[in-house]
Amino acid sequence: MKLSFEDYKRIRDFIYRQTGIMFDDKKLFYVKKRLDARIQNTDALDYVDYFRDLRFCDPQRLELQALVNLLTTNETYFFREFEQLASFAEHCLQETCQVKRKLGRRRLRLWSAGCSTGEEPYTLAIILREMLEDFDDWNITIYGTDINTRVLETAQQAVYEQRAVKDVPPEYLAKWFTSTAEKRYRVQQQIRNTVEFERVNLKNPAELTRFSDIDFVFCRNVLIYFDNESRAQVVSSFHDCLNPGGYIFLGHSESLSRITGAFRLRRKGDSIVYQKPDQEGK
Repeated sequence: MKLSFEDYKRIRDFIYRQTGIMFDDKKLFYVKKRLDARIQNTDALDYVDYFRDLRFCDPQRLELQALVNLLTTNETYFFREFEQLASFAEHCLQETCQVKRKLGRRRLRLWSAGCSTGEEPYTLAIILREMLEDFDDWNITIYGTDINTRVLETAQQAVYEQRAVKDVPPEYLAKWFTSTAEKRYRVQQQIRNTVEFERVNLKNPAELTRFSDIDFVFCRNVLIYFDNESRAQVVSSFHDCLNPGGYIFLGHSESLSRITGAFRLRRKGDSIVYQKPDQEGK
């Protein structure tokens, strides 16, 4: 079947309104392949018929979810962008915990937004275990969220191929993973207990209001799939959920400079991060 540009735009714009994810004109063939796969699994006759079903006959958004699962990319691995993680572990985390210890508030909340198959939130859990000598004295939760339900199922299973653990320091691999008979690696239960996974659509402000009292947001290589309006909306929600002095970590190719002036640009170690001003505005 041929996908006309008009039909492509109609479906693309609908996906954008629902998810905030924008596909440009050059992505027509990429989207077409995923549409073809879904049409083969439904009773739709063509693209027009499929869009009609998607818009008017999918009240629980089950078909939209199936399509989104095919459209979203999920390239990730443990300890990705190691230098930034080192800045988090050696500087941001230590400073935040030092303040909280003085206040007697031993509670940490981290949010991996766009967590894909779970490598990032599990990495954060390992870092916390390794960096906090008084780990057991803390109330810690790491939220891992994604719009793709298929990758969240993989995250909850916590079993990974060799490629996903290629950058894990050998001592951490031996300590926090168990090898399986299929030459795969299972994250140990101690680490898994710290992470909660949930489907969240970053485009929907109502789904983000449940997140509060957050100390660190990791949203790396996610905002590149949004347009300026959606980016501003998502970042505003992050700002609302972060504690004063909380941090947001983006991918190396991403920046908040053209989105908002609500965060302070900080150099921590060898990385640039963004910090919400503290209660004194600093």
